[in-house]
Amino acid sequence: MQQQTPHIRHIKNERLQTIKPGYRGNKLINGHFANGEELYEPDFKNVLRWQLTKNPQREEKKRDTYVPKLQTGSDFLRSQDDMVVWLGHSSFFIRLNGVTFLTDPIFYDLPLTKRRVGLPCPPRQLQNIDFLLLSHAHRDHFDVRSIRTVFNQNPNLKVLAPLHSGDLLRDINPLIPYQEAGWYQQYDLLPAGVEVYFMPASHWHRRSLLDMNKVLWGSFIIKTEKTILYFAGDSAFAPHFEEIESLFGPMDVCLMPVGAYKPAFLMQKSHLNPHEAVRAYNNLRGGTFIPMHYGTYDLSDEPASEPVRLLEQIAASGIMQGLRIPAVGEPVLLDNLP
Repeated sequence: MQQQTPHIRHIKNERLQTIKPGYRGNKLINGHFANGEELYEPDFKNVLRWQLTKNPQREEKKRDTYVPKLQTGSDFLRSQDDMVVWLGHSSFFIRLNGVTFLTDPIFYDLPLTKRRVGLPCPPRQLQNIDFLLLSHAHRDHFDVRSIRTVFNQNPNLKVLAPLHSGDLLRDINPLIPYQEAGWYQQYDLLPAGVEVYFMPASHWHRRSLLDMNKVLWGSFIIKTEKTILYFAGDSAFAPHFEEIESLFGPMDVCLMPVGAYKPAFLMQKSHLNPHEAVRAYNNLRGGTFIPMHYGTYDLSDEPASEPVRLLEQIAASGIMQGLRIPAVGEPVLLDNLP
């Protein structure tokens, strides 16, 4: 039987500026977003293999009681300083040039997976937020209850999101204002002095049985006159880190995922391990490295403390500079960085 030629098209938000010269938009193959040029769909057989394979670090993981430190309080919400505050997993409060952002909010338990560390303050206190940045629609980054909570407390909030995420947002609340972007596109909702760009990541999408790769994924650049901040979202190691640096120059702050990387046969095309995260950070010519996507939820086979131990070992070897491992709720003041 003759194979059917796949239907290929490229899409972007035609109303937004595309900063990569000649870029036609994100590639869709038969209606599914490609991971760059190639379609990537995780193989369910690997999930089954994971469930049937004994974790070689099982006993070590059982003994590992590591939980990220927690600094309680909400003073950071009233400060005027430029800062980054980790809220656990991939959720950050960011203030740059007086504009406030939240990234990938997840404040509660996941289905079958409890949150292991608290928040610095109750979610209802997260007020005066200007923009919500959503890197992709996996449930540990695009959490319905958390997004609803944030919007209820911040009725003037605007969402900066990937292509084809609008239906999900309207299901949460039809009044949520949002703007979708493809890779290499600049959102146009920002006030003067702050720019936000949606950039590539090597990942995938799925929330239900029938929506594989129907919503785009990516990373973010937040840029002011003084600071370029990179939020990596979820990503495997790929050439896009080097390309981002070629477009923007060195990153002052890199928020990098370092957890949920074992077993490699399941995770290596979705997530960075600590060594890969440092390699990506070096490709970005990063200044300050702040880790995320570890310690908050148990999603994989590595022991809870392993990502932090590996990062500290790598930093001690001199391969990277600028490692900061803040507590949940601890402000990292950007004017004080080297």
